[in-house]
Amino acid sequence: MERKFGFIGGGNMCRAIIGGMLKAEITKPGDILVSDKNPSGLEALKAEYGIEITDENCKTAAFADILILAVKPNVCPAVIAEIREAVRSESVVVSIAAGLSLSVLMRYFKRDIPVIRVMPNTPAMAGEGMAAVCPNDLVSRIQMEDVLTVFRSFGRAEEVTESLFDVVTAVSGSSPAYVYLFIEAMADAAVAGGMMREQAYTFCAQAVAGSARMVLETGMHPGELKDMVCSPGGTTIDAVMELEERGMRSAVQNAVTVCIRKSKSMGKQQEDGL
Repeated sequence: MERKFGFIGGGNMCRAIIGGMLKAEITKPGDILVSDKNPSGLEALKAEYGIEITDENCKTAAFADILILAVKPNVCPAVIAEIREAVRSESVVVSIAAGLSLSVLMRYFKRDIPVIRVMPNTPAMAGEGMAAVCPNDLVSRIQMEDVLTVFRSFGRAEEVTESLFDVVTAVSGSSPAYVYLFIEAMADAAVAGGMMREQAYTFCAQAVAGSARMVLETGMHPGELKDMVCSPGGTTIDAVMELEERGMRSAVQNAVTVCIRKSKSMGKQQEDGL
């Protein structure tokens, strides 16, 4: 891909994206410029990936064909105010700031500019990310495909309407925390049964990873895959019945619903604050 990439913000998600792009050979280190206010973090990125670095956000904005804003939502307004005149009209801006809608981002830029909103998740740092991608009306199909290629280099990415971003937050952005809680709970029970804790984490985490891979690769309904494990009169069906009796299904559904509601309220606060 003959594009120049700029990153404002050199944190974990920036590292995941750069690592994925370089591993997939989407671009070369010399075509990546990262700016950040943390000199030691920038030097570490340069040492690891051989990319270019700077402490000037405007320099990064002017350099990039694809400019990725990898900063916290509360920092975004100040960063955009700093760079809005430096971004080239033919470039596309990609925001991974949670809760900032396309309309809010456009108002921050105070000009018509192609903007893509992306909601990634933390498993991107292990090359297993899931990202929702939504463009505004000024984004070309080529720009959209370029950005999808970037986010697919370290996991999966799907184009999603912005109205579903609160749902994406609940079932992708926040859900790793639910899964970690599930793994920890299973491991606690394994430790109570006599297994060493580190070994318990390995068994439980790999079981979850493998089960998720089965859903993705077979295309089978999760209920069908569950039934394949539940032998008549066996141990698994007893465990599943206990989970159902304890309300696991409704607890998960309620947690996701609460998360969607909170995401919507935070987005409304951002809109009302302008």
